[in-house]
Amino acid sequence: MPAAIWVLTAGTFLMGTSEFVVAGILPEVASDLDVSVAHAGLAITVFAVGMIIGAPTMALLTLRLPRKTTMMLALAVFTLGHVGAALTDSFALLLVSRFVSALATGAFWAVAAVVASHVVSVDIRSRALGIVLGGGMLANVVGVPLGAFGGQVIGWRGPFWGLAVLAASAVVAVAAAIPAERTDRAQPSARRELASLRSGRLWLTLAACAGVNAGVLSVYSYISPLLTDRTGISSALVPVALLLFGAGALIGSVLGGRAGDRRPFGTALVTTGGSLVVAAGLTVFADHVVPTFVLVAVLGLVGLSANPVLVSLAVGHGGVAPTLPSAMATSMFNAGTAIGTAITACLIGTDLGPTAAPITGIVFAAVTFIPLVTLRALERKHDRARRPPSAP
Repeated sequence: MPAAIWVLTAGTFLMGTSEFVVAGILPEVASDLDVSVAHAGLAITVFAVGMIIGAPTMALLTLRLPRKTTMMLALAVFTLGHVGAALTDSFALLLVSRFVSALATGAFWAVAAVVASHVVSVDIRSRALGIVLGGGMLANVVGVPLGAFGGQVIGWRGPFWGLAVLAASAVVAVAAAIPAERTDRAQPSARRELASLRSGRLWLTLAACAGVNAGVLSVYSYISPLLTDRTGISSALVPVALLLFGAGALIGSVLGGRAGDRRPFGTALVTTGGSLVVAAGLTVFADHVVPTFVLVAVLGLVGLSANPVLVSLAVGHGGVAPTLPSAMATSMFNAGTAIGTAITACLIGTDLGPTAAPITGIVFAAVTFIPLVTLRALERKHDRARRPPSAP
């Protein structure tokens, strides 16, 4: 893999850490800014909303800029957003800083996927995207725990200062490692990018993006009450389960990207089926500690491993206008997360209790088969139409 892939991975690691690090320092933020812990949680919600809106919007607004310049500007704005968050004593300004950082994150993720797809050959595109997206998974394994620990030791502002310094360094790394764009690249066109959204296959891919994240992250986001209330373990052991999930997700992203280069639809279908089986297993075996921990690790391994394949498909369906489709994939991942967690939040207060999380996961995994199977059938039909007629 070229150096550009590893620099892009470092960028997604920083931004993945930023998105979720607040979850580990909510009490410190709430206490310092004199708000409730529930209110402080808006800092996470605002970031997700910024990603949903920011990815496609910023992709269009920066369309005529060189992609390298767009990523450098995104990292610079990301840096300023974290400096603002670290300096403010106002919760409202913290939310503004988080929203601005999310807009920059959306712009970076969208363009990074396109750049990663073009700096490697087509036959290893999904593998490269698996590594780049793996940076976001690595954030859950390393970045978020380190940020939470640092926030508890030196104060919640410490992680924001650390992310600002690292993002500023990443600007230099992008300038050095990302190659200049080819002079024969088609002139970017907002009309062409918007026209790419007419593709039915693209929307099926985007529906699968939303379905995958809705199913897996509805379980992951509410794994703590499932483990403490149903499995009966101490809250001190919950981070172990989260670490197992994060490690599995990191490995799954890389392996899923490799498998997706050869069998994209087979990979997406098998991993979605795996997620359904794991969610079903959690509804049955959540009363038992060891099976539950194993199932959480397997959910991390298979749950999000189709994401690099889906991003690769979205970029491919964009043709000469891949930036907006890539951005839409990022947006739909976050939309799926928001929808899945919102539904689980409503159901968890019913008689289902914490079991609502894996039940929601089962439903979304099953629904995700609809766009995937349809997409596979359309791709096969398209391939048959492109084959030359056989000789008489």
